[in-house]
Amino acid sequence: MISDTHNCSPLPPGEVHTPYRRPLPSADVLLHGGDLTFVGREKEHQGVIDMLKEADAELKIVIAGNHDITLDEEYYNSVGHLKHKWTGPEDLAKIRELYCGEEAQRYGIVYMEEGVRTFRLKNGAQFTIYATPYQPEFCRWAFAYNRAHDRFNPSPEGALFQAQNPVPSFPDVHILLTHGPPLGFLDLVHSNRHVGCQHLRGAVGRARPLIHCFGHIHEGHGAVRMNWDADSLKTIPQNRAEELKNRCAFVDLSRDGGDPLRFGAETLR
Repeated sequence: MISDTHNCSPLPPGEVHTPYRRPLPSADVLLHGGDLTFVGREKEHQGVIDMLKEADAELKIVIAGNHDITLDEEYYNSVGHLKHKWTGPEDLAKIRELYCGEEAQRYGIVYMEEGVRTFRLKNGAQFTIYATPYQPEFCRWAFAYNRAHDRFNPSPEGALFQAQNPVPSFPDVHILLTHGPPLGFLDLVHSNRHVGCQHLRGAVGRARPLIHCFGHIHEGHGAVRMNWDADSLKTIPQNRAEELKNRCAFVDLSRDGGDPLRFGAETLR
């Protein structure tokens, strides 16, 4: 899983001071948690596509983030285009085609908007994933929502705001891929404030997926293991030397790893 690459391609293999270097680790599934670009220009998106094509993964699931302004058509046409006032407007249809066209499909690239999909891999493994690029409003960027609005849980009848794509309840989803974090989980910023979404936090507790991947808060990189029954968190230790060696932070929570995740009882975040 990677996120917030902001148009940065993996560095050459010899740049051993960073895990983010070529080639990316081989995987069955690559997840990108959004903020693919700095400000959504076509040239930036093409660089992302080139990076994804190069990745050795059967399936590459991608969502947008608040910086990917040309993938939020309503936002771009209203105010987002002003961020491109010195270079001219971008062709939104052409940019979307980069992620959704036949060439992207040939390379296993799947662009998800807010919603649920089920995938089956060549090895027979099947999983259901809920994805969303949205996060609470932040500095008038894309894919934003009013923090008071609950878009992740079923809305009560008659509520003024009605969630269009709520997160499914357990056991109907295995993976959540969201750009923003839930409140209180890897969401602490430099000002010592937790800026995640309280409604997403409730939805994750209701869904209890095996994995919840998210980005957005650069200071919050890392991983934790949530035990729902005990209401406890275990921080996954980070070993810089191993990360540099493996070109990633590797966590084995499979059946063969000796301490597998328990579906419905635990979530890796």
